[in-house]
Amino acid sequence: MARDEVTQAEKDSAALYNRAALAVYDTLVLRWSNGLVWGCPTERLLAHYDRHLGGRHLDIGPGTGWYLQNATYPTPKPEITLMDLNPATMEVTSRRLAERGIAATAHTGSILAPIDIEQGPFDSVAANFVMHCVPGAWQDKGVAFGHIADVTADDGVFFGSTILGRGVTHNLAGKVLSTIYNDAAHIFSNSQDDRGGLEAALEGAFEHVEVQLIGTVAVFAARGPRRHRAGR
Repeated sequence: MARDEVTQAEKDSAALYNRAALAVYDTLVLRWSNGLVWGCPTERLLAHYDRHLGGRHLDIGPGTGWYLQNATYPTPKPEITLMDLNPATMEVTSRRLAERGIAATAHTGSILAPIDIEQGPFDSVAANFVMHCVPGAWQDKGVAFGHIADVTADDGVFFGSTILGRGVTHNLAGKVLSTIYNDAAHIFSNSQDDRGGLEAALEGAFEHVEVQLIGTVAVFAARGPRRHRAGR
């Protein structure tokens, strides 16, 4: 259900990505966890960025900005907008992009509420390793895709990836971390997330959906946004 307020669960999840966590994120997640635990190497996700990035791009939940810093853009001066509930991630990412001479605009907001960003519509929108952190099952957090469709250009693309909790085979490390992240640390909310639910939620917001499983990660791209706002 669409709403404008941010839930406490969303605030708590976003707050976990503080400066201390971001300082070790690249090592723990990008270097180790992606390939060894989740079976989806960081280089594969970077290639997904390279394939789909547009000249006017919205990045939701940019983390440390490593992908945006290392990605190949279709234009020398891309227009980048960052969106998160945590200003720390956007500050870190903005600094990394500045090292490449790329300016970024920051927008604080939740993807479970309508997205009101004047820089849109966007040629590309990314939510990379975001949805497994969003509270709720697909019928709840899947409403985010409708909001994203509203700010995606008619010929644009929404792409990203998310770790699944069902319908995939986790190794021992994946099982242990999934239990800790879901039940103890409350970093993840993906114990019921499966490929079918993801595809159905995406298809409710976009006409053309592609989902590929790499290890326990669903890597997706969606085109043909279905407009959800009145008058669009």
